[in-house]
Parts: sequence; structure tokens; C-alpha cells
Amino acid sequence: MKLYYHPLSGHAHRARLFLCLLGIDHELVLVDLAKREHKQAEFLKLNPFGQVPVLDDHGTIICDSNAILVYLAKKGGRNDWLPEHSKGAAAVQRWLSVAAGQIAHGPAQARLINVFKAPYRPEEVIPRAHAILVLIEAELEGRDWIAADRATIADVALYSYVARAPEGGVDLKDYSNIRAWLDRVEALPGFVDFQKTPVGLAA
Repeated sequence: MKLYYHPLSGHAHRARLFLCLLGIDHELVLVDLAKREHKQAEFLKLNPFGQVPVLDDHGTIICDSNAILVYLAKKGGRNDWLPEHSKGAAAVQRWLSVAAGQIAHGPAQARLINVFKAPYRPEEVIPRAHAILVLIEAELEGRDWIAADRATIADVALYSYVARAPEGGVDLKDYSNIRAWLDRVEALPGFVDFQKTPVGLAA
């Protein structure tokens, strides 16, 4: 398998993390976002949306980080990471939607301001980040994982941008449940870290 990625992309880290948690051998193919390689014709043949990550499974092309998580879980028959029963699958899907919605428009955008100089307004995105973190903090009260009694792809989908929220000026000090959950994710066998950048509260 090949994973087209950039080391500072939380979406790309999400896919790489799950490959590593599953112990799947893969080749990393760097897509230089600064040089806009993701918008060049060669890459657009893989993903017309011009975004990383992209998974190439011996010619089967999967775009979108959450789709990659689902693909890998389904291909490997990993019902532990993605339940087959309706209630469990729905619980995971709920948080995949949060990862693509509130996380992307909150912690992720706040971080993009500092890491990539994205033209978002901190006074808008930082409150949005805290709004979803408050909900996640409450969801984790009395439980170890976000969607089940074990780690699932929902935890993988949420991890990267929550872990690096301080790089966007989003302080995690008031979220003890989230900080404990981050520690649990990082203790999973096969965990691979998301590259840190010395910006925001991490400066």
C-alpha cells in the first residue's frame, strides 16, 4: 500500500496512524503542500479534490481520511475497530461526522492559522474548538473510549487535531477526560506520533 501524505496534515496522520495500529506495511509518499503538488495534474488524477491523504491499495484508490479508516477496517474484517452491528456502527459514524465537521472547523482550523497561515479568524474558530471539546469531554466522563468499550476508528478520527489543538491556541488544561483519553490512544500498540510544530501554546 502507498499513502500519499504530508507530515503536518492531521487528516493524513489519521490515516497513517490507523495503518500503523493495524500493523499494515505501507509506503509513505510525500506530497509537498507548500509547492502545491496536491493541485498538480498528476495528483489530481488520484484525487480530483486535490487533498491528502490518498491511499493506493495496489491500484484501488481511496480518498478522504475517514473513508480510508472505513476501508482498512472493512478490508481487514476488523469488527473490533468498526462494529458490524447497527448500534455500534452508528455510534462510530456519529463521531466520524464530528471529525469531518466540528473538529475540522474548530481545532483543525485554529491550528491551520498558525501552521499554514490560513486566513481564518481566531476569535471565531477558537470558540468553535472549545464548543466541541466541551461535548467530547462530557462524552468521555466515566468511559475510556468515545464510541465503544474499546478503541475504534472514531477515536482515531478524533485524535490528531485534538492532540495538537494547543498549536492553534486551544488550551486543553480544563479537559481532564480528554487528556486522559489522549494518553490512552498514545499507549495503543503501534501508535505513531503526529509531528509537532512549535506554534500557538506549544511555542
